[in-house]
Amino acid sequence: MDNEKNVQHFLNLIQKSRRGRFKVYIGMIAGVGKSYRMLQEAHELLDSGVDVQIGYIETHGRADTEALAEELPAIPRKKIFYKGKELEEMDIEAILAIRPDIVIVDELAHTNVEGSVNEKRWQDVLQLLDAGINVISAVNIQHIEGLNEEVYDIVGLEVKERVPDSVLEQADEVVNIDLTAEELQNRLKAGKIYKTDKISQAMNNFFKVENILQLRELALREVALRVAQKVEDEVSVSNTKLRHEKFLVCISSNEKTPRRMIRKTARLASYYNTGFIVLYVQTPREASDRISLANQRHLLNHFKLSVELGGEVVQKQCNHVTDGIIEVCKERQITRCCIGVPSLRFLSALLTVWRYKKLIEFLSQSGIDLVILA
Repeated sequence: MDNEKNVQHFLNLIQKSRRGRFKVYIGMIAGVGKSYRMLQEAHELLDSGVDVQIGYIETHGRADTEALAEELPAIPRKKIFYKGKELEEMDIEAILAIRPDIVIVDELAHTNVEGSVNEKRWQDVLQLLDAGINVISAVNIQHIEGLNEEVYDIVGLEVKERVPDSVLEQADEVVNIDLTAEELQNRLKAGKIYKTDKISQAMNNFFKVENILQLRELALREVALRVAQKVEDEVSVSNTKLRHEKFLVCISSNEKTPRRMIRKTARLASYYNTGFIVLYVQTPREASDRISLANQRHLLNHFKLSVELGGEVVQKQCNHVTDGIIEVCKERQITRCCIGVPSLRFLSALLTVWRYKKLIEFLSQSGIDLVILA
């Protein structure tokens, strides 16, 4: 058995060494110049004799971007018929067959047309990387899964197409494309981002100054986080003992609150460059023969989100939620326990307070930090 593990470990190392390199340009909003910068870099690489080709680029009708794209070799898109219409998608099979040194893949969060090899374009990118092909891609900050709640709070809209944080964690290089709010609005007014009929609507929504500033802050924070992780991964610090953080977030079968908690914990874990566990304690009240279909569906969605964000899902059967939390904290050497605000119903308030007191005492004695998520 040990020999099998050693062989598999060696094969994993070989596979990792053959994997393609991954570079991502991050922007705070549409129109900052991500696609343009990718194409500029492609020209520089091509001039240096590197085999770089466009796998997919979205110019949005912007003249400068189109001019740069026309001068680069491109792999023809695949035509797919869907609901009576002919649509175009990136041809991942053609890219794998041609095997350029580097491929440009725009719109990382894009959802592929039904019938494509993968559901999402970020899955296409991971497949290319696994095949040893280097990828340069781009994404706007509002499409990052772990920031979905913060983006909603800023702009009041839920962004449907999203990229799991775990995809960005695999990037070898993350670069921020930054503009001031004034520069961005001037580009918008000059018709360099959207056509004339869309400018007014954009100015009153995503492109408000206060929205731009907050989204810009998110983008700067995200890139700083990725750089900090790279430093921690690659720069050795001698004679320094760091506490290895391990996060646990406890969720229920409610529809919305757990998703916010999962995202917040994923972000916290990212800041510490560590993993996190999502715990659902199944009490007799929600046993498999008693839980409602709606709550079952909510749980499955929560578990799916947890995995997409790089978390591990743990289900525990226990008579009381707090007892389940204590058991898992002991079993998994948790250092930070994240919970929601306790719901104290009048009739059961005394019993609930007693159980939470027991939990808090255990956490305190075990050196585990308690984080109450809003």
